[in-house]
Amino acid sequence: MAIRIILVDDHKMIRDGLRALIEKHSNMQVVGEAPNGKVAVQIAKKCCPEVVVVDVGMPELNGIEATRQIVLLKCKPKVIGLSMHADRRYVAQMLKAGASGYILKDSAFEELAQAIETVTRNRIYLSPQIASTVVDEFKRTAKDDDGSVFSLLTEREREVLQQISEGIATKEIAASLGISVKTVETHRRQIMEKLNLHSVAELTKYAVKEGLTGLEK
Repeated sequence: MAIRIILVDDHKMIRDGLRALIEKHSNMQVVGEAPNGKVAVQIAKKCCPEVVVVDVGMPELNGIEATRQIVLLKCKPKVIGLSMHADRRYVAQMLKAGASGYILKDSAFEELAQAIETVTRNRIYLSPQIASTVVDEFKRTAKDDDGSVFSLLTEREREVLQQISEGIATKEIAASLGISVKTVETHRRQIMEKLNLHSVAELTKYAVKEGLTGLEK
């Protein structure tokens, strides 16, 4: 059965070109076209497509806002963003809106069929030029204070916690880390205070959850 597709772009020439490309594939079918996001949402409600190819910058309702509405439809279409811009802001906002793919217009004719097939397999497709942008955005927005064990505890505290969770005695921990027993006990107290945990069992469970140890209890 052919993949049902809607093309959304305010330039008819672009839509015609994409349609011609898609029609070369027997397993794909264009079931609708729209010149802006508002019309796209209306058509998607009626046609129940599997994939909607959406231009990011459009009048009346842009591709980002249209994507937010389209992915919530009952038929749950996959959305592929189409843009002239590789700017991280456009990419990030489209992905946050629920898009499953993002391709650049200058490479769309070579990549579109592959992108459609990829997203229908519940995978993400990004133009090669976009992939590095996504990684850079992740690095830029990732916060040190993310609530994980790596932001809450110091490197030494994580070392102590791992060994505690593995059932290693305090004296042995001290010896392996080259610190005193008293220092190990201080670290354990500080760890418990930071994590608001009150027993070795709770510490162990936490360490396993956070991936500090593979020990299962």
